[in-house]
Amino acid sequence: MAGKEATVYIVDLGRSMSEKRHGRRQTNLEWSMEYVWDKITSTVSTGRKTTLVGVVGFRTNDTNVGEFVDDSEGYENISILTPLKQFLLPDIRALQNDLKPSKTDNGDVTSALVIAIQMISEATSNKSGKPLKYDRRIIMVTDGFGPIHDDDLDGIASKIKDDEIELTLLGVDFDDEEYGFKEEDKAPEKAENERILKQLVDDCGGNFGTLAEAVEQTALPRVKEVRPTPNYKGTLTLGNPADYDATLTIDVERYPCTMIAKPPTASRFVVRTDLAGALVETQSTATVVGDDHDEGGQLAAVRNQRVYKVENPDEPGAMMNVEPEDLEKGYEYGRTAVHISESDSNVVKLETEQGLEIIGFVHAEKTERYLPMSRTNYIIAQKTNSEAKLALSSLIHALYETECHAIARLVAKEGKPPCILLLTPFIELDTEALIDVELPFAEDMRRYKFPSLDKKLTVSGKVITEHRDIPNEGLMKAMSDYVDAMDLSTFGKDEDGNSMEYMQLEETYSPLLHRINHIIRWRATHDTYTSLPEPPAVLMEYSVPPADLIDEVSKQLITLKQTADVKRVPPKQKGRGKRNRDHDKPLSGLDVDALLGKTKRVKIDPQNLVPSFKQALSATDELEGIQAAADEMGAQIRSLITTSFGESNYGRATEAIRVMREELIELEEPEIFNTIIKDLKKQILGEDLGGERREMWLKIRDNRIGLIDNKRSMMSDVQLEEAEEFYRAS
Repeated sequence: MAGKEATVYIVDLGRSMSEKRHGRRQTNLEWSMEYVWDKITSTVSTGRKTTLVGVVGFRTNDTNVGEFVDDSEGYENISILTPLKQFLLPDIRALQNDLKPSKTDNGDVTSALVIAIQMISEATSNKSGKPLKYDRRIIMVTDGFGPIHDDDLDGIASKIKDDEIELTLLGVDFDDEEYGFKEEDKAPEKAENERILKQLVDDCGGNFGTLAEAVEQTALPRVKEVRPTPNYKGTLTLGNPADYDATLTIDVERYPCTMIAKPPTASRFVVRTDLAGALVETQSTATVVGDDHDEGGQLAAVRNQRVYKVENPDEPGAMMNVEPEDLEKGYEYGRTAVHISESDSNVVKLETEQGLEIIGFVHAEKTERYLPMSRTNYIIAQKTNSEAKLALSSLIHALYETECHAIARLVAKEGKPPCILLLTPFIELDTEALIDVELPFAEDMRRYKFPSLDKKLTVSGKVITEHRDIPNEGLMKAMSDYVDAMDLSTFGKDEDGNSMEYMQLEETYSPLLHRINHIIRWRATHDTYTSLPEPPAVLMEYSVPPADLIDEVSKQLITLKQTADVKRVPPKQKGRGKRNRDHDKPLSGLDVDALLGKTKRVKIDPQNLVPSFKQALSATDELEGIQAAADEMGAQIRSLITTSFGESNYGRATEAIRVMREELIELEEPEIFNTIIKDLKKQILGEDLGGERREMWLKIRDNRIGLIDNKRSMMSDVQLEEAEEFYRAS
């Protein structure tokens, strides 16, 4: 795959491209540009300077062929809209204004093709005219109307083949037997032009198709193919070549099999102003340019600056800057930072040398599938070393025939920590390689013990196999039938109606990755006021289980529910937690408190604050009673803070707040506490409780007894961020 590309798009802008045909809501040009914009925006998203794009229009109102021809005769109504160059977002916005249907039908498509060939030839050749290594492409889009000069089609086809240009022609409503489309009542002029263009494409070995298929394929995500880069080049050894002669040493290279494709990351930009002018030079060539609705039109990249500060020993309470080279590493030990100098840390650093050494073999059946820790890599012989290819092939076949895997120690670069690899043989028609995956060390293993699922042990050691917590044979069979009924390996159907895998790996795409790329490309050609399009159907195809499968397994699901005695749990209601529990009743059934004439309303005793508050809550089931008890508790807490001499009452007040918070969480009334604690903070920081009481606020913050967030209680409307912000004094 060449690293450089040059593509010219030839777009038909004739008067007929403004028509809407066959019930489409879009004009022929708008429909064609769906494909063209998708290809151009995909190219722009790569950000590669070596990928050149140019656009030529024919059947245009004006003529602009530049210096590519000496005489413009025969090239009328052809315009070079964009010369071959790296395309950026400003070029897309500028091109949108030029791609409009014209008011003429004049303009020869073959003449536009000649201009495109010359554009590519000039841009992809050196000063002496020698062609450089480029992938050259011409993509033509037309509806087939307008005159075509077929005098020198053989010469054009020969030039395209000689220059190794890949020609693709997409026609609006062109007939395509492979796709299964044929336009009825086709105009004779269009039919003749279509025949001429198809013959031209066939003569130069290009691609001819209908636009409908091309637009349909734009919804399919494109898998990015990258040039393989070796992450290890060295030797694969069996034995110690430094001490023994009878060792095996093979020159190998290691390449990743697959890489995780991540969605593009967003960058922060600021609207460029006079003050941001100095930031212009920090922008890359891919910096976005705002549309007409942006203030100033362009955005500037945001620069980050990191500053380290410590307390100034000469000025208590002040901070001083520290240079990065003055910093030292420290490791947290409890609440203390332990400093380890660089010389001391080098003592524990393992000195390693680059190499890949086989340290053992294991039978394939004894390799546990849960052990691999990393993505896979290919290990192949050195490409120009025939002896290494023969030696590695012998090792691969030996492992394959003995059904064994090799265990190897890898140090990718000198000084790097070693890792242990599992090497498995891989043999295909034209490929032989070792596939490696990283294995864990003993420190990487986490072993957890869980109780058995099929038996229980009593205190005396007796084994119980029948229990309500142990699934019986009927439940096991019902679950097994349900799982078997959901099998997707044979649920799909091929073109002949035969069973096949439902979700094939090649047809399953990451919705996150491709949807973000889809939106970025869409927004590049549409203003911010245009609503976003729906996700392509191919991305949503496997987002829900197939309806036919759900209908088929409904019978097994009903049987499973009946066998497991599944019952619906009533939803949890707000404010009906602790206070709706049944109170413990005496064996006599007598209400002693009622017989003694005790009132249900318990007054909170300032001398016995916490117990009396709990008694007040247990004595009522009504929201009004809980609110009254909490308000009275809040008043007593404020009284403790107001009358405190120094910090003498702060401990009692802190404990009272903590108890009130826990009790109201259990009663599922977090809003009552949140209201009280907000008022308390305002009064403390406002010095309304007997003067300066900031030390009391510090105790509330240090003990984390502030707002109740929705993570702590489902009944709370306070978000976690708001709860954290509450602890910051204002």
